[in-house]
Amino acid sequence: MVMQFPPSGAQRSPVTVAFDRKELAVILAIYGRMVAAGEWRDYGISHLSDVAIFSIFRRSAEHPIYRVEKRPKLARAQGQYSVIGMDGRILKRGQELKTVLRVLERKLIRAVP
Repeated sequence: MVMQFPPSGAQRSPVTVAFDRKELAVILAIYGRMVAAGEWRDYGISHLSDVAIFSIFRRSAEHPIYRVEKRPKLARAQGQYSVIGMDGRILKRGQELKTVLRVLERKLIRAVP
């Protein structure tokens, strides 16, 4: 049996981190509720080599007010999901996406006069 390995100088195809269908469904469910409430208006998705980012905007032409990030390398340590505010502070971090996104649902609950 002969095993062949790629040449030592060969380039590997870059692997990107992405949200799967179930993760996007969870994120878009809360996004849809916030759009219906008039809080959010636009989003953007970035898939990079070490992180997938779902950016949430109040208006299209400004900086994101929240970022939902997936970093698989942090899965065992701090949790692969995090919600980051406009100022760069980590609002919530954890292993389960639904529990991390609860910090955004609190913004939807308001006192009714």
